[in-house]
Amino acid sequence: ATATATAAADQSISPSIYRELPEPDVYILASGGLRIPAHSGILASISPVLEHVIYRPSKNRNAEKVISILGVPSDAVVSFVRFLYSSRCTAEHLEKHGIHMLALSHVYMVPQLKAMCTKDLAQRLTIESVVDVLQLARLCNASDLYLKCMKFVADHFKFVDKTEGWKFIQDNDPWLELDILQFIDETESRKHRNRRMRKERKLYVELHEAMECLEHICSEGCTIVGPYNVEPKKEREPCSHYSTCHGLQLLIKHFATCKKRNNGVGCGRCKRMWQLLKLHSSICDHSDCCKVPLCRKFKQRSPEDNPQWKMLVRKVVSARAMSSLSLANGTKRSDLNDGRRGIGTFRLQAGRRCRTAAFC
Repeated sequence: ATATATAAADQSISPSIYRELPEPDVYILASGGLRIPAHSGILASISPVLEHVIYRPSKNRNAEKVISILGVPSDAVVSFVRFLYSSRCTAEHLEKHGIHMLALSHVYMVPQLKAMCTKDLAQRLTIESVVDVLQLARLCNASDLYLKCMKFVADHFKFVDKTEGWKFIQDNDPWLELDILQFIDETESRKHRNRRMRKERKLYVELHEAMECLEHICSEGCTIVGPYNVEPKKEREPCSHYSTCHGLQLLIKHFATCKKRNNGVGCGRCKRMWQLLKLHSSICDHSDCCKVPLCRKFKQRSPEDNPQWKMLVRKVVSARAMSSLSLANGTKRSDLNDGRRGIGTFRLQAGRRCRTAAFC
């Protein structure tokens, strides 16, 4: 066993350097009675814990120095000693003894090896091993590995729930079980919150695009609607600049000819158009020369006291600022509109034929 251990240490150090080292002055006792010869100076320079063990006062100064490292397989101890000499650890050794070497690196305060073990274990997590690695990460204060294990459990809980490791936690460690369940609940709440925020952000961006489209129609004109002094374009294809343009033109055309609106009753589509005109007026900075109908009249009215409306205006203005920043940084409009066909109330039909489904 001693010859085997010496050979293992010799593989970690080049022969020329090994010949220059003095005779081993300390032995590491591993499981199964394996004695690994080592040099106290090297061990003490790498591990402050081993330094304390080696140089602590002893009653018998002439006694042989032996450091016991038990509780882990002897091969793991050999790999640990090899790392102390060479500062290297192969992928094969990490795969075989990563869990044990993480425990040794934590106990003997070898941060470089601890970082290597935590990184390797995080990449090798499985349904069966994640609970064991999680418990070890908590004991070894490996926060990065602990967090990755928690995320892995949260993503695969319906499978982890059936493992022996989870049953062991339920029977023996209720506090860890509670931490895991709370983490899963917080993760789900955070995902739901992020989905809601993304949906709201998308809606505000779409409303901002509708405001730009409204200005485009009222100032430049488009395929079927435009200012009185501008002839509509004779194009059969929908406007290529704004995904909501055709639907908004149909809404304006309906708004101008709706009989219910003329009778003072109004319809849902007309009310939606009023809201869009009012929203435009709330965010317009040049109402004196703005060509959008009723912009100045809405400005002259008393300001809206509804807090929800004020919040909507702020969100749309913020979306306009973010859109301008994205365009300034080189983002294409097609990238901003990717995956969208229009604002929430202007869903357009795919293909050449477009319609405003929300108002039919």
